[in-house]
Amino acid sequence: QVQLVESGGGLVQAGGSLRLSCAASGRTFSSYTMGWFRQAPGEERDFIGAISHGATYYVESVKGRFTISRDNAKNAVYLQMNSLKPEDTAVYYCAAHYVRRGHDTDYIPHDKYEYDYWGQGTQVTVSS
Repeated sequence: QVQLVESGGGLVQAGGSLRLSCAASGRTFSSYTMGWFRQAPGEERDFIGAISHGATYYVESVKGRFTISRDNAKNAVYLQMNSLKPEDTAVYYCAAHYVRRGHDTDYIPHDKYEYDYWGQGTQVTVSS
């Protein structure tokens, strides 16, 4: 079981940067693939990317601009967002997917229903 606490959201102008942090509590944090999602008002909660034991994945719309990293010693995952655009405005969520023993540790789940735990969300607003 794990609890996720997010921070780092805020208001930024187009072209600016933000770094979101997600701090996790619980045993064996490294056993989780950590994903990032975002949801704009009236929209679906969409997958952005994730980091597994040894791989990262990003959707095309953020590739080259966003970077996901993790620090297992600190039980934390980060989303570095550069070159932000107004269309990036959304509530951002981190989520944890438990990697079962015997499964591919580099599997990247894209479906929100594959994630077991969620942060509370943090607002990112990008102004033009």
